Amino acid sequence: MTVARSIVLFVLAAVAEIGGAWLVWQGVREHRGWAFIGAGVIALGLYGFVATLQPDANFGRILAAYGGVFVAGSLLWGMVVDGFRPDRWDVVGATVCLAGVAVIMFGPRTV
Repeated sequence: MTVARSIVLFVLAAVAEIGGAWLVWQGVREHRGWAFIGAGVIALGLYGFVATLQPDANFGRILAAYGGVFVAGSLLWGMVVDGFRPDRWDVVGATVCLAGVAVIMFGPRTV
């Protein structure tokens, strides 16, 4: 259950952070206005809150692992929302990052 919870929280955090950054990008770079920027700022704040719900209490570990989720999630977001087509090196890099997430979060710990 802890692994499943952690994965769900990482996905929620990714949607909030990547979506928030995308909304700010749209508001500023694509001239969509303050409503997009404001919604993006709220989503980015929500990301910070969701990260605190992770079962592991170590901020550095959670943020480091989330970095790998962010890499893979950003490529996926670009594919779904912006029509981005990753090349094989994007896919390899994202896979390496997700493997790193698994090692950081779920590797055996000595007490």
